[in-house]
Amino acid sequence: MAAGKKAKNVARTAKGKAKESTGRAVGNERLEAEGRVEQAKGDAKQAVEKGKDAFKH
Repeated sequence: MAAGKKAKNVARTAKGKAKESTGRAVGNERLEAEGRVEQAKGDAKQAVEKGKDAFKH
């Protein structure tokens, strides 16, 4: 996996976790949901990149 893409996906997942935590702390359900969506996107993209790597070798 390209290091830049991996870092971007990990950052997206971390940002999502932060949003979810913040939303939960302040009682903002929308922010919490946005955080979960962002985490899912980061995880999905990371899985795609790992799949690409598996076929390269």
